[in-house]
Amino acid sequence: MKKRIVILGGGTGGTLVANRLRRALSPQDAEIVVVDLDDEHVYQPGLLFAPFGPFTVHTRRRLVHARHGALHPGIEFRKALIDHVDLDRNRVLLDNCVWLDYDVLVVATGARPVPERTEGLSADGAAERVHGFYTLRAAERLSRALREFAGGRLVVDVAAMPIKGPVAPLEFCFLADEYFRHRKLREKVELTFVTPLDGAFAKPVLSRTLEGLLRDKGIELVTGFAAGEVDGGGEGPGRLVARDGREVPFDLAVVVPQHAGAAYVQRSGDLGDELGFVRVDPETLRSLAKPDVFALGDATDVPTAKTASVAQSEGEVVAANVGAHLAGRELPARFDGHANFLVDAGSGPASPPGHLEKLAARRLYWHEMLAGRRTAGIDVGALPHTAPSGQDLRP
Repeated sequence: MKKRIVILGGGTGGTLVANRLRRALSPQDAEIVVVDLDDEHVYQPGLLFAPFGPFTVHTRRRLVHARHGALHPGIEFRKALIDHVDLDRNRVLLDNCVWLDYDVLVVATGARPVPERTEGLSADGAAERVHGFYTLRAAERLSRALREFAGGRLVVDVAAMPIKGPVAPLEFCFLADEYFRHRKLREKVELTFVTPLDGAFAKPVLSRTLEGLLRDKGIELVTGFAAGEVDGGGEGPGRLVARDGREVPFDLAVVVPQHAGAAYVQRSGDLGDELGFVRVDPETLRSLAKPDVFALGDATDVPTAKTASVAQSEGEVVAANVGAHLAGRELPARFDGHANFLVDAGSGPASPPGHLEKLAARRLYWHEMLAGRRTAGIDVGALPHTAPSGQDLRP
């Protein structure tokens, strides 16, 4: 009897696991359906770089492809909102009161910024002087702000953890340093990186390396700063206000909000935790709520970085374990929790390797990673497309 595999989310994780499963399972044995609310697959690593060049129609074309176009033949794509998952009856409620039954469910709806958790933030920033880069609209708005910024204090703030792409805020600092040097404005710009962590990064060894890079580039580091409010309006400088009362003033701020899982997860019984991340066995990636549900990528509560490289590794595990589950076998694959990073600290002589490796990223992402192919250990998810020093840094 033909089985139906429903994959919620047509982003990095959902696309690559769908393509792996389609190659592994014949259409006579398994129907594969991918559901997402739109047909626009955004190359999210490129959003970090888009603000450093003119945001044009060409920029959008390079960042956005059709979701259905990345799926192998024999995979059905449905554009629909997800209301909730009925775990007891093995079905998903979509918009227009349409129920979609499944034999196996894979949750790959990623993580989303939740700016409402920080007072003063909105979806694309807050007020005129507060910006973000996690959506196309926000990246475009920030591109204009950077072009108009002639000097003052630029603060990059991580409001709260967790976030996806945990090195991206640091990379933004490094790229801003290079951007203003190219514009001959660096001496007029005071760069500050603010984080709720005790160091520049969560992992001690990498944290020490990154802190050294910050010092070398003249970027101030403020640690242990849990933002409770972002005040970007009124006369005079804006200010970040920590929960302990400390303040950091700014003339322009780039704030990374806390992230959470998809909203429907919290409407789906015991599927997720209090932030909407799917609770899974960290090795098999099988849901703790039901044995016929799996999850991967940013959507899970696995205690590792939320990057596309992790989704790539987890995709192999999920594809193998879904196949085993359908065949009634023990789950053979295990995720070891590792995450890879290539940090782009600019392309100048004082910068470490990483910049040139990122030049090939976009092509690998669209044609290799999403297809479910191995990429020789390259962390495609951490490889935004950049340009040589002194040129546009847009994707």
